[in-house]
Amino acid sequence: MRILIVKLSAIGDVVQSLPVLASLRSAFPGAHIGWVVGDAASGLLLRHPMLDEVIVFPRKKLGALAASPLALPKFFTCAVSFLRRLRVNDYDFVLDLQGLLKSGFITLFSRGRAKVGFSGGREASSLFLNTRLPAYDPDEHAVTRYLKLASHIGARVDRPAFPTGIDDADREELHGLLEGLGLISRRIVCLIPGAAWGSKRWTSLGFAEVADYCSQHLGLSPVIVGGDADKDIAWQIMSSASHPVFDLTGRTGLKSLAALFEVSTVVLSTDTGPMHLAA
Repeated sequence: MRILIVKLSAIGDVVQSLPVLASLRSAFPGAHIGWVVGDAASGLLLRHPMLDEVIVFPRKKLGALAASPLALPKFFTCAVSFLRRLRVNDYDFVLDLQGLLKSGFITLFSRGRAKVGFSGGREASSLFLNTRLPAYDPDEHAVTRYLKLASHIGARVDRPAFPTGIDDADREELHGLLEGLGLISRRIVCLIPGAAWGSKRWTSLGFAEVADYCSQHLGLSPVIVGGDADKDIAWQIMSSASHPVFDLTGRTGLKSLAALFEVSTVVLSTDTGPMHLAA
């Protein structure tokens, strides 16, 4: 059996789709399972022991090329290369967990016998399916919703699991980072101050006050994590705090970040993808 999962973004959504992968692998241990994912969340799935293939959808590159008329030949070359990669295998089932126009097109162009998703998908995405489940309740938890697609093709979904796929190499990478900061054997509080939207962020001063409290009263070493775009926020927190705060922004991939969460005592986060990974 060959199964293809289509879930492109965002990081938190991909994390909440991991139970689908776990349930499919448990139900069909010998199946070939692939996943089409966007650039941002691909680091969580590459080298994942439960996956046989990962197809990265180069959304950022395609968007940048499409913005310039002079780059249109390169745009078409990139798009054709992705579609060829998508169509290498025939699949028994293609599961569209995203339910958007972009995932609908990917589902359409994939070579799948049964293309499964929900009726009433956003951006008319359900038009690209040939197997439609009843429209879902928008207030239903995403994990429960995604698992309905796995259940439809015969997987057991009563015990959701979240296999992050981290291995010894990821833990060794983290160990080197913590050793460089002098944090080996220290109790860690992770601070995640960044978020895609300003409305989801808390103040840098608030994070600094919590960092100081954790250092002074709880014996926890504050470590800020995030992407390169969060370096300014990290600097604001560190400069506002009275006690040492350590900065790992831009230095961890998603798997080494998961390894950090494994050894952390507590995580304080905004509403962002790494929050779901920490959970």
